[in-house]
Amino acid sequence: MDWLDAMNRAVEYLEANLTEKLDIEKVAKIALSSPFHFQRMYHMITGVTIAEYVRRRRLTLAAQDILSGKKIIDVAYRYGYETPEAFTKAFGKMHGICPSAARELGANLKAYPKLSFHISIKGDKDMNYKIVDKGSFTVVGKQRRISLVDGENFIQGAKFWDDCVKDGSYQWISSKAGKLGVLGVFKDFGKDDFNYIIGVEEIKDTLPKGYVSATIPAATWAVFESVGALPEALVDIIRRIYSEWFPATGYQHDCCTPGLEVYPEGNKHSPNYRCEYWVPVKK
Repeated sequence: MDWLDAMNRAVEYLEANLTEKLDIEKVAKIALSSPFHFQRMYHMITGVTIAEYVRRRRLTLAAQDILSGKKIIDVAYRYGYETPEAFTKAFGKMHGICPSAARELGANLKAYPKLSFHISIKGDKDMNYKIVDKGSFTVVGKQRRISLVDGENFIQGAKFWDDCVKDGSYQWISSKAGKLGVLGVFKDFGKDDFNYIIGVEEIKDTLPKGYVSATIPAATWAVFESVGALPEALVDIIRRIYSEWFPATGYQHDCCTPGLEVYPEGNKHSPNYRCEYWVPVKK
């Protein structure tokens, strides 16, 4: 239950600080996670990014403040908007009307409720996993810094894969794949970004220009099998890991260790394609 309690404490902190600048590092720390893993986990479970949740909650409360008679300009600054124009645009995008129209009798407004996390016991679908202790190893491949801001990691990560296919680096990397196959490695987590490597286990060949080498430390991993076409099948299993598996077990995410995606050779769009998601864990 520690994981579940930590997630709810993180939400309580967000709620208590909606009028303050979002400090994702502090929120992640409360959630016993790194900024990267917390934002990824939150998006996978809820379907919205942290930034989007905060934006919706602020605009929900802003509408209530306006209805209570507070000045629109004061409400705009209270919820972090630098100009009334920026606030009006954001308010209209969510509520469909301008702030001043919210005071009119019968005005339609939208409310985004506070979230809370609970264990969902479904039992209708198996999750195949194993716990693996693996020693330190080296990965070589292409690397790109990926932004975490406003869910950009999902867009930029997919583009990185596409770019590697287009420039031929994916073909070179996959030709060197070892037992595990082609790897996606996310590491070096910063406040707003992280390094993502598309690569393989260390090879003896001299690396071409533009390729990097990185050491993955020894760790304990929870290895989950994903069956189905990508990316939908993998996204589904990741969502279930965080919403079902972590809350129901005694494990916590080892935030100091890189995470891995393992892609064996095969048709990634096939309904029978099998790959793995490796989550570093600790008791």
